[in-house]
Amino acid sequence: MAELCVVAARRTVLGRFLGKLKDVSSVDLACAAARPVLHGLDPSTIDRVIVGNVLGAGQGMNIARQVGVRVGLPPEVPAFTVNMMCGSGLQAVRLAAQAIQCGEARAVLCGGTESMSGSPYLVPRARQGLKLGDAAMVDSILRDGLVDAFDGRHMGLLVEAMATHRDISRRRQDEWAVRSQERYAAAQSAGAFADERIPLEGLEADEHPRPGATLEDLARLKPAFTSDGSVTAGNASGINDGAAMLLLADRDLATRESWPILCDWVDSALVGCEPASMGLGPVYALRRLCERQGVALADCDAIEINEAFAAQVLACLEDLGVNENSVNLCGGAISLGHPIGASGARLVVHAAHQIHRGAATQAAVSLCVGGGMGVAALLRSPG
Repeated sequence: MAELCVVAARRTVLGRFLGKLKDVSSVDLACAAARPVLHGLDPSTIDRVIVGNVLGAGQGMNIARQVGVRVGLPPEVPAFTVNMMCGSGLQAVRLAAQAIQCGEARAVLCGGTESMSGSPYLVPRARQGLKLGDAAMVDSILRDGLVDAFDGRHMGLLVEAMATHRDISRRRQDEWAVRSQERYAAAQSAGAFADERIPLEGLEADEHPRPGATLEDLARLKPAFTSDGSVTAGNASGINDGAAMLLLADRDLATRESWPILCDWVDSALVGCEPASMGLGPVYALRRLCERQGVALADCDAIEINEAFAAQVLACLEDLGVNENSVNLCGGAISLGHPIGASGARLVVHAAHQIHRGAATQAAVSLCVGGGMGVAALLRSPG
C-alpha cells in the first residue's frame, strides 16, 4: 500500500461572521488557499480535487470542480464536494488518502471551505406558490449546519445537556475558553501560524480571536441557549469564514518530483455514535484510530480536539484521560473560529506545520460531527 505524505498545506485567515471576508464566496476562499499549495508544481501531476463544504446552497455547481478549474488544473482532473458536517474538511482528506491507497490517484488537492457569512436564507414552499398567509424565512446556517436533524435541537442545547449530565461548570468552561485565547495569542506572537496562513481581503491575521479576554469578561456573558445554562458565546466556537487546502501525495511521487514533505499521513478513523452524544465523537474516533495503529494517544505530543464548545472538549478530555498540556497547543476553534466545512482540513494543515517546524513529532487531530459521528487522523514526522 502506498505511503502518503503532506506536500504543501495552507489556510486563509479566518474571518469573523459578517466581517472582512463576508463577501468572499466559499469557492474563492478555497481558491485562495489552494493557489499557494500548487505554486511551482506541474498541474498535470494532480489527479483529483476533493473539497469539504456544508453550506453549499447558492454557491454554484460542485464547489470542488469550480476550485480545480479556477486554480488552473487541467479539465481532465475530476473533482467532487463532500458534506459531512464539521468533519467535511477532514473527510475530504481521508477520501484523498483512500484514492491514493486504492491506486486511483497519486496526488490529490483536498481540503475544506466555508463562507458562513454567505449562507442564504431559505423560503420553504415558495416554489409551489404561497397562496395565503405568512411565509417564514429559514436560516440555512441553522437548518443545515447547527441544528440536529433528528430532534431539532441546536448543537448548543445538546452540549448544555452534556454539561449538566457531567457536572461541567460554567467556570470550567470559561477557564478553557480563556486558555484557548491565551494559547492563540502566544502562538500568534511566536509566529506559529506564519507558514500556514495566508492574508486575504486586507486581513493579515485571524479576525475572531479575543486575546485579552478574561474570566471576568466571560462571566458577564448571558447563556446562549437556556436562561439558566452555562454555554455562552464566549465558551463556544464562532461562526466564521475561511478555507484550508493541502496536497496529499504518494511518497514515491513526491520523492520523484522533488516535492517538499511536511509530514507523513499515517491513518484515520471515522465512527458513528448516538446523535445526542455527538460531542463525544472525538473520543470514539481517537480510540478507534489508536487501536488500528497500536499506539497510545499519550504518544502524540500534539493532539487537536476541535473546540466546538468548551464543555464538549472537557468531556472528551475526561473520557480520554490525556494530559491537557498536549491538547490544542495553539488554541482552537473558540479563539480562531469554526468555519464548519473547513475546520477539519485546518486542523490537518496546522498539525502538518507543527510537525514540519519541529513543534511535534506525532499529532492526532479530531472533530465531533453533528448527527452523531467522530473523525480523527494521525500524522507523523517524515521517516
